[in-house]
Amino acid sequence: MEQRSLGRTGRHVSAIGLGTWQLGADWGDVSEDDARAVLAASVDRGVNLFDTADVYGDGRSESLIGEFLAERHERKVTVATKMGRRVAQEPENYTPEAFRSWVDRSRENLRTDTLDLVQLHCPPTEVIEDDATYQALDALVAEGRMASYGVSVETCAQALAAISHPRVTNIQIILNPFRLKPLDEVLPAAERAGVAVFARVPLASGLLSGKYTAGTTFAPNDHRTYNRNGEAFDRGETFSGVDFTVGVEAARELSATLPKSVPLAAACLAWAATRPGVTTVIPGARSVTQASRNADAAELIDGGFDVDQFDTAVRGVYDRHLRASIHPQW
Repeated sequence: MEQRSLGRTGRHVSAIGLGTWQLGADWGDVSEDDARAVLAASVDRGVNLFDTADVYGDGRSESLIGEFLAERHERKVTVATKMGRRVAQEPENYTPEAFRSWVDRSRENLRTDTLDLVQLHCPPTEVIEDDATYQALDALVAEGRMASYGVSVETCAQALAAISHPRVTNIQIILNPFRLKPLDEVLPAAERAGVAVFARVPLASGLLSGKYTAGTTFAPNDHRTYNRNGEAFDRGETFSGVDFTVGVEAARELSATLPKSVPLAAACLAWAATRPGVTTVIPGARSVTQASRNADAAELIDGGFDVDQFDTAVRGVYDRHLRASIHPQW
């Protein structure tokens, strides 16, 4: 598994990481045994970055990771958590006292004195643009509560604002063949600034697995059922904001451009990981099989298929089906 520099931290993380939202909630039921098996399978395949958040299952995801790492005595796994979504998304709720409380709760869940990386979890734009936000985060670093910090964002404008702050380690942004806007300005700006980029939602909530049809349904407690129109949180978090039926057809077209030996999901992960400026891609996994398939994508990064040819196909499908509806947003 290729290792890449995590911004200014001195750490190195795998080109394919693991997102763990699904181990907490909102993706149907995942048992504790299945969650631990996913973590183990990922580590065994060379994944050394887990991305989580205090709000995933109200701490369940963090706690499962903390327990797993304590049992496995894994010292080389970097855990990036997130904070700020356990309160109403109002700028006045983002105070130094709240930051300290949230960080201390995550420290307890993850069983560590110093968190590796804490990211603000898609906060309001005003919070991202406020210098006081970063002063409060700097204080937590100075206190030893966390080693570094970054920002997870919804929009490219938010990403550019976060990148402009000198001690931001990383930004986390949705990037996949259905969400190309970050390629325009965000990735070049991050690369110039030495800021790491985590490509999240890299399979568009599973649409880019190529396995869904227009008739596919999901569990009632799965956000792919209850948030298609942004009923619970930002619409862009579900299927990257793409209309489900349109996305199914776009995924079918992309899949048809690939050799039969290359699964669409692996091609999409390898494509995202090879975009200049991307540090790591963080797909989720609900099973050992999915975790293993995610790790398989690392084998394509070094030339397992023609990524330039696939990039041409990606841009063609995006222009035909998605640019008009997706590019002006986020």
